[in-house]
Amino acid sequence: MTKSMPVIAVDGPAAAGKGTLAKSLAEAFSLPYLDTGLLYRAVGRRMLDAGLDPATASGEELAMALSPDDLKRTDLRTPDATRAASLVARDQAVRQALVHIQRSFAAERGGVLDGRDIGTVIFPDADVKLYITASPRTRAERRYTQTGGSETGPDRETDISKVETALIERDKADATRAAAPLRMADDAVKIETDTLTAEQVLTEAIRIVKSVLDAKAF
Repeated sequence: MTKSMPVIAVDGPAAAGKGTLAKSLAEAFSLPYLDTGLLYRAVGRRMLDAGLDPATASGEELAMALSPDDLKRTDLRTPDATRAASLVARDQAVRQALVHIQRSFAAERGGVLDGRDIGTVIFPDADVKLYITASPRTRAERRYTQTGGSETGPDRETDISKVETALIERDKADATRAAAPLRMADDAVKIETDTLTAEQVLTEAIRIVKSVLDAKAF
């Protein structure tokens, strides 16, 4: 890409650790960071606030009117917002409305963006593409812990199984939707995080990014 600063795409399924990694990479390489999933959550939340059903209504107009304050709301990671975001992400009109926001974010200063279609749709010519993944069970355990689940609770296994089922359903929805389905870009480097700590994932990702950028003479 012909720019002074690189674009790093970090894709992968939910709870694989891509968000944590992307933020750390942005700090390591002094680049802006954008969690693109928040865009869909913000659209979904605004639809719910407006009394619209994301399963049947289009959020195109709300997507076009998103403001930075919409991404700062504290209610974007609630269960209803998560469900709404998944439904909103299937809407081609919404995705098109958000493409410009994502591309503009990194157009001049580069950036690290994490999502599900960064390396395949938003920045198909990104300088570095990473695909972060892990088994549904591993991701379920992480999500369970992130949401305050007790490691010694009597219903731990049942609760984790419910989370795992929900993640598998989300994976299927993301991979089979008509609009920008989740898939690994042909030129992406996969990092499987099942047996790695966040620090180990970051170390490996930094190694990969430096190697790719050095080869491109950044």
